[in-house]
Amino acid sequence: MPHIPLLPELIIVFGFCIIAIFLCFRVKLPAIVGVLITGVLVGPGGFGVVDDPHAVESIAELGVILLMFTIGLELSLGELKALKKPVLIGGGLQVLFTIALIFELGLTQGFDTGPAILAGFLVALSSTAIVIKLLQERSELAAPHGRIMLAVLIFQDIIVAPMMLLTPFLGSDSPDLGRSMMLLGAKAVGVIVVVWFLAKFVVPRLLLAVLRTRSRELFLLSVLVLCLAIAMFTAWVGLSISLGAFLAGLIIAQTDYALSALEGVHPFRDVFTSLFFVSIGMLLDVQFMVNNLPLVLGAAAAVLLCKAVVAGGATVVLGYPLRIAVLVGMGLSQVGEFSFVLAKVGSDAGLLTPENYQLFLAISILTMLAAPFCIAGSHRVSRWVSELPGLGAWRERSMVQEEPRSTLKDHLIIVGFGLGGRQLAQAAKSSNIAYCIVEMNPDTVRTERTKGEPISHGDAGLPEVLKHLGVEQAKVLAVVVADPLSARRVTQVAKSLNPAIRLVVRTRYVAEVDPLRHMGADDVVAEEFETSIEVFARVLRAYLVPHVTIERYAREVRQEGYELLRRGQPVHNPLHTLDNAFSGFEVSGLTVEEGAVLDGQTLEESGLRKRHGLTVVAVQRGEELFANPDGAFRLQAGDVAYLFGSQQDFASRVGLFEVRHKAWA
Repeated sequence: MPHIPLLPELIIVFGFCIIAIFLCFRVKLPAIVGVLITGVLVGPGGFGVVDDPHAVESIAELGVILLMFTIGLELSLGELKALKKPVLIGGGLQVLFTIALIFELGLTQGFDTGPAILAGFLVALSSTAIVIKLLQERSELAAPHGRIMLAVLIFQDIIVAPMMLLTPFLGSDSPDLGRSMMLLGAKAVGVIVVVWFLAKFVVPRLLLAVLRTRSRELFLLSVLVLCLAIAMFTAWVGLSISLGAFLAGLIIAQTDYALSALEGVHPFRDVFTSLFFVSIGMLLDVQFMVNNLPLVLGAAAAVLLCKAVVAGGATVVLGYPLRIAVLVGMGLSQVGEFSFVLAKVGSDAGLLTPENYQLFLAISILTMLAAPFCIAGSHRVSRWVSELPGLGAWRERSMVQEEPRSTLKDHLIIVGFGLGGRQLAQAAKSSNIAYCIVEMNPDTVRTERTKGEPISHGDAGLPEVLKHLGVEQAKVLAVVVADPLSARRVTQVAKSLNPAIRLVVRTRYVAEVDPLRHMGADDVVAEEFETSIEVFARVLRAYLVPHVTIERYAREVRQEGYELLRRGQPVHNPLHTLDNAFSGFEVSGLTVEEGAVLDGQTLEESGLRKRHGLTVVAVQRGEELFANPDGAFRLQAGDVAYLFGSQQDFASRVGLFEVRHKAWA
């Protein structure tokens, strides 16, 4: 039997990956954790199932290329514009201050300038794959802290390319480093010009020609060749191959075909990226980690703490509450996947000794393993920090920005000013209902104040903020925020301050209804449930079910449906009776032919309803439609009459509309 290189190793690696990912799924850990552990176990530092980690390294590099390519594909200029401030300021501060802090710590530990800067680069990046996956699973990506984390991760994904460009020069002993950097800058400008030309004139026309063939295989191959070709071009001119893949993604992202490209590349990316993380895990020397366990654990804890403090501080600078800062800080406290790529570049440049490289790998893998637990426990920690006695005065001052306490009575408090909050405020204004708004996004608050909205900046989950808004005198409080945990906290705090207040809470899923009601919510509106009602209502309208019947059914479902849907029990459906009553009936259109019996007759003269059991619901005459015509309406040749009746009556009365039928049946 012929030997196929790498096949045994790949079978072993992917077999272990399947087991590890399945176990991670059962204990609700991200798949990337299982993949990293797989690499540790099968590598030479573990059970030694795969003796040579470099055997799969060349294939694993494809994972990095495709990962960078999809990052470029997913970077929407519109999204970047909407998140401009948190991306540039939040992300910039987080990266800059993390690098500065780690650089200073590195110098105190005896590192030279180059390795100390590289250490800052490595620690500054967080794991996009882990953070986004966990936020999506927890339905927190649209929450304020989720949006900030997304913005910072976008900045990190952008800044990793310049880091890759700069890293090889950090270890240069050449006195002409400035000349080398100028040459690098010239190459970068040249690459940007080429990329701009391709994006503007070549790639859109090329992909359009490919798509006209309607061949998915040809399109996918074209996208992959484009990605690899640009990656090879950047490597040829001396820049990072990953940077080339990123630029290739940006090129296609500006066309109309980015989504199709992303769908085609995703499966390959996931497979090869998994292989990349396995190869990283293989590089870990378990014996080194065991021998230096106190150092590894202490350094990992220091990295988690430093990153949490810096990211949280950047969030505070953006104007967000302390609670949100803690959530963001703990969420971004791990080391990222692109740090492994940078570490490899730094190792090749002589910036990392083998011992320091192993120390970095051990620290990074530990912080990644800790990430799910940090994010899961961040809400509890944020509440504890927010309630510390020494922070009370600062917290209240930062939340309400020294505004006067509300003097309104029987007013409406709106928590959150997204689309739902805006619509509610407009309805309250039209109905002359006094209201005030509390929102955590400082930019939204600043913009809406210029429009005259009574909006305050603050965290409604804090008692002093709700007191400042007059919750004790308010009649209704409406919670329309995207974060389910924030909605629960606001509900609990508001009800404890004013048991008589009516709480209306919007949530995304039906599963949130019971917890919110137990915490004191009077009305809970689940988007998932209301969307299902709107869908069935539109479907029934398409089948000409009367509007009053649809409304009655929707009303009954709303009254009983939440409880019944959660229990999985059938809901009494009045349409079942309707369906049985009209079984065998239909609406059909028949054309009046010239010279037919009905040609020139009024509906009353035709006797269609009285004698033949057919009801005319509408008549189409040319471009004009006559709905529900009365008995005096006169039919003409060419009219299309839409009739309601039984299938049997239709079958026996079709001749009334045709020329051959000269007498009543």
